[in-house]
Amino acid sequence: ISPYRYNIDILPSSNVEYVTVHSSNFPGNYPGYDDTWDMQKFQKNFRIDVVHLDESSMEFDMVGIDAAIANAFRRILLAEVPTMAIEKVFIYNNTSIVQDEVLAHRLGLVPIRADPRLFEYRNTVEEASEEEGSEIDTIQLQLKIKCSRNPRASKDSSDPRELYLNHMVYSRDIKWVPIGNQADVFADAVIGPVHDDILIAQLRPGHELDIIMHCVKGLGKDHAKFSPVATASYRLLPEITLLEPVEGEKAERLKRCFSRGVIDIEDVNGKKVAKVVNSRLDTCSREVLRHDDLKNVVKIGRLRDHFIFTVESTGILAPDVLVTEAIKVLMTKCQRFLNELDSTDIE
Repeated sequence: ISPYRYNIDILPSSNVEYVTVHSSNFPGNYPGYDDTWDMQKFQKNFRIDVVHLDESSMEFDMVGIDAAIANAFRRILLAEVPTMAIEKVFIYNNTSIVQDEVLAHRLGLVPIRADPRLFEYRNTVEEASEEEGSEIDTIQLQLKIKCSRNPRASKDSSDPRELYLNHMVYSRDIKWVPIGNQADVFADAVIGPVHDDILIAQLRPGHELDIIMHCVKGLGKDHAKFSPVATASYRLLPEITLLEPVEGEKAERLKRCFSRGVIDIEDVNGKKVAKVVNSRLDTCSREVLRHDDLKNVVKIGRLRDHFIFTVESTGILAPDVLVTEAIKVLMTKCQRFLNELDSTDIE
């Protein structure tokens, strides 16, 4: 069985298809579905349509590919697009109630805004001999803060926000400390945490944190903190077909069986007639199967080669940049595989 297999359970019905999607082990695996490889056919049918794009998320359609390629692309987004993250935490002073290990773990998971394409991977040999790192492979951050009483606080107040100064430690308190010529090279870049309001610790008077952090370049497959996306997923495009006209009260009930926007009611010669408007909005609800007079008038399926991708960035890189980098990684993998084939002597 192919590892790229996704089953969608559907209640039995003569007009509802079972939808099972996986990579074809050989052409002709599915009756009536032509998946033989043809470069000209692929070039003609393959396309990418961007549906939505903003600073943090992206939705696009990838049409004309096999499920194995779609899943490989998803896994690359999750685990093989490099980012910068806190790898080493040097705690010189921690008098808070948060243990050193917990504090280091929290800091490691804070997304750091720094373009990984401008840095190199740190050499493991150099890492053992050179603790400080260099300007080409390391970003140094500092967290130095101390909590004290607010002399201007009211005597009757019980609000910590008024009684204490610096009692809440946020990611905005982490400051970038340039190494070597980084101040000149990254003069226009804003290096630091992506979000300023991530709570790291709570302090009380006398508590103090003095920490130095080193960020390095890494991959999500080594540690989740290096993953550039919060989510990267795909689903097949739903396909809903009405097998016969649905009118009147039945049309109203059919509309309520699907997500908002999927089915609409239009006036045809004074009659209310159901019409499929946008099957993309369907969430694969099978509510229609509960109605005996409706379950045989609609056919529910999915397009086997039409994938709807959703990519949500952690903010380190824009989602469209992540998609571009993932494509480059996939191309590199393919080229490496072709080079291995060329270098292999076949007897």
